[in-house]
Amino acid sequence: MPVVRQDATFLHLDLDAFFASVEQRDDPNLRGRPVIVGGTADRGVVAAASYEARAFGVHSAMPSVRARRLCPDAVFVAPRFDAYEAASREVMAIMRAVTPLVEPLSLDEAFMDVAGSQRIHGDPAAIAAALRARILAEVGLRASVGGATTKMLAKIASDLAKPDGVRIVAPGTELAVLHPLPVRRLWGVGPATHQRLERFGVVTIGDLAALPEATLVAALGETAGRHLHALAWNRDARSVEPGRGVKSIGHEETFALDRTDRTELERELHRMVDRVATRLRAAGLVGRTVQVKVRYHDFRTVTRAHTSAVATDLAAEIGAVARTLLDGLELGGGVRLLGVSVSGLREGGAEAEQLSFAAPDAPAVRDERRALELALDAVRERFGSDAVGSAAHTDRGRLRTDRAGSQYGPLAERADAPGAPARDGRRSEEGDPRG
Repeated sequence: MPVVRQDATFLHLDLDAFFASVEQRDDPNLRGRPVIVGGTADRGVVAAASYEARAFGVHSAMPSVRARRLCPDAVFVAPRFDAYEAASREVMAIMRAVTPLVEPLSLDEAFMDVAGSQRIHGDPAAIAAALRARILAEVGLRASVGGATTKMLAKIASDLAKPDGVRIVAPGTELAVLHPLPVRRLWGVGPATHQRLERFGVVTIGDLAALPEATLVAALGETAGRHLHALAWNRDARSVEPGRGVKSIGHEETFALDRTDRTELERELHRMVDRVATRLRAAGLVGRTVQVKVRYHDFRTVTRAHTSAVATDLAAEIGAVARTLLDGLELGGGVRLLGVSVSGLREGGAEAEQLSFAAPDAPAVRDERRALELALDAVRERFGSDAVGSAAHTDRGRLRTDRAGSQYGPLAERADAPGAPARDGRRSEEGDPRG
């Protein structure tokens, strides 16, 4: 049975304006300027915005066209996912040096349980201060940290601490902090739920807490009603689960113009598969399920997936499955978005087996493939992601590993906190204007 905490030993660490901050860190010319990470084409979307850009009303998930109207002087930067992943790994390693009980939610945020770390590292406030100082000194990024007796309130506290702050909610003061806040702060209160709650005059979390649980159950259903009523009273028995985390690794792009040529789509798919496979190997993961996602010109979206009994992290094998899945889809009036992802993940690497519709290749052939792809990883690690690649990735003689002006999809879909619905279907920086 979960133990009710008496101390604020749940911490939530969130990197401030993560993507944009990495860009400003790596390019001194961007510091102090409004920076928008995302596509610049008509269909581009803001992936992240610096605080200088947010001052003009720019936020994540906003169309780039609107962002440019709000902030004409903004500097648009194409996402550099390899840089973001590298920074994330450094930050997570710093957190795990304090406690092994770290539960990543996305590249830029994670929960920690520091109950067992206080004898060595001090109280939660001291741990939070030390983490922020070390992350700034070693990674060059600023972070906000919240602490509380529950995971939910720790997450809310880190939001209240933004930007670049710490907020530890002292035991006994939880409801005084929680109840005056807007009800949208609670996990699971998205637009539809918020609209229903407004009919009952619910504006704050305190208003929600004042409603009988039976009323919430009648309005929202058994599960959601009981869940939100408990959270409104800071009843959250969930623990930090280090085993949770990445559910899938994928890449998707919205094209500036609808694509109707299958050969061209196969070339784009090949490039995306290469990036996904590289990320799998970097994370030490292999996967069993390949999914291809297509969104048509009329916004109709379809997905096709294939699952094997074995797993892989090799682009050649993931690509073979992905191409077969794409072949089974009609192009219709044109494709607006294309994506590929790998799920059914587990730790692996050199021992990975083939994932394919066809019979496995000879072991010697697979060894050669692995050696080639690992060699490509080594070159890209040293000289950059666009240093080397397949001839299929070239356009007018130039190697293209990313497409500037496209809408970039999530690198990795990560588990939300146990039992907690994602906030309005959003994750991390890509949708939270406070991030």
